[in-house]
Amino acid sequence: MRRIYLITYDVSHPKRLRQTFKCLKNWGDHLQFSVFECHLTPTDLIRCKAELAEIIHHDEDQVLVVDLGSVENRPDDLVQAIGKPYSDMAAPCIVV
Repeated sequence: MRRIYLITYDVSHPKRLRQTFKCLKNWGDHLQFSVFECHLTPTDLIRCKAELAEIIHHDEDQVLVVDLGSVENRPDDLVQAIGKPYSDMAAPCIVV
């Protein structure tokens, strides 16, 4: 069963920042600068966390994984916005 995870990161070095972004781009949808929504099975979550653990420096960087519940029971208003309205990413984000 897939669950929805909000994964956010604070990475201090530009090279690791790009690597973290590219890693998470393979696992989910980019919502904001350092925020991804990922629909993952338990195995996917383990693999994603292992990949991230290889990239970051554990004494300098941080990745937060927040479990938002089952994909099947996702409410329409799971993500709410203040200010500019939230919309699903229509186009891919490119980090250079």
